[in-house]
Amino acid sequence: MKRLIVKKLVPGMILSDNVYAYNNNQLVLPKGTVLDNQAITKLSFYSVLNVLVEDPPEEMLPSEDENDSYASRLRQTKEFQEFKEDFESCASKFKSGIEELINNKENFDINSIITPIYELVKKSNTSSNLFDMLHSLRTYDDATYVHCVSVAMICNIMGQWLKMGEEDTLILTECGLLHDIGKMLIPSEIISKPTDLTTNEYEIVQTHPAQGYMILTDLNVSDHVKNAALMHHERCDGSGYPNRLKGPQIDFYAKCVAIADVYDAMTSARVYREPLCPFMAIELFESEGLQRYDTNAIMTFLQNIVNTYLLNKVRLNDGREGEIIYINRDHLSRPTIKIGNEYLDLAEHPELFIAQII
Repeated sequence: MKRLIVKKLVPGMILSDNVYAYNNNQLVLPKGTVLDNQAITKLSFYSVLNVLVEDPPEEMLPSEDENDSYASRLRQTKEFQEFKEDFESCASKFKSGIEELINNKENFDINSIITPIYELVKKSNTSSNLFDMLHSLRTYDDATYVHCVSVAMICNIMGQWLKMGEEDTLILTECGLLHDIGKMLIPSEIISKPTDLTTNEYEIVQTHPAQGYMILTDLNVSDHVKNAALMHHERCDGSGYPNRLKGPQIDFYAKCVAIADVYDAMTSARVYREPLCPFMAIELFESEGLQRYDTNAIMTFLQNIVNTYLLNKVRLNDGREGEIIYINRDHLSRPTIKIGNEYLDLAEHPELFIAQII
């Protein structure tokens, strides 16, 4: 099987899995469908971004430049351009809303900034499509408000993965959106500093959870939202800040936001580094100790993240390219890769890792 974006499909290819519309779970095309121009148009109409097809003959596959990555191909699609425009609109509305909140609490309306995010999540069809889109934005250096929108969207998907109800998922999304609001009061020259922070500057940054909590104190939002602002840097083993709380003392919603916050920060571009490959981010989660995070939340999140990349083509750090064919549940960041006729279990090769999804 191969995963192809709709733009690369050609008549004669055969679907190897059912394709559903995200909004209502309607079956768009069944497994085994032999694609023709009408079927491919139908996939585009339902905004399906990628599908699994049976291994096509080589002559069916479009020639691709070695550096033509999956993300770069995705950026050329109409769907991505619309997503990018909508995402930037969400970020702009959020920025305006936060400025209003800080300067005029009485007239703040959280629905005005949360509704566009919900609409964008729904338009993205599936969680894998959403993460594809977010990772394809990673060439941009994220301002705090852009980071907050990304974390809100990740929290929304996370709520679905955790099988939360609609109301709880909405609250978790709001937690993600407002978790870093305290950073709006930190001097921009510290937030965007491209070199290491001084001890004093780091101490200033560490005040943002408390400042965020104070901003939200008088607002008509859930206590979970306020706690997420205060506690999203706390860790279950007591190693976090500002109060070194431990597992049972930390609001569960804040624990979820902590995971989404760290994942987005690692996979986003920064002034001091390029974005990390998602599998490198997953390996950092595993290596730094899963005990720092809520067990159910982190395992649910990581297992679903890696599943979105099953059958994707990847490039290893030694330059070899292959396809992810099996997820190792004991080492999620180290799946089995098929390279030609060879099967390479990365769990048995610590010197190798996935450097890029292509």
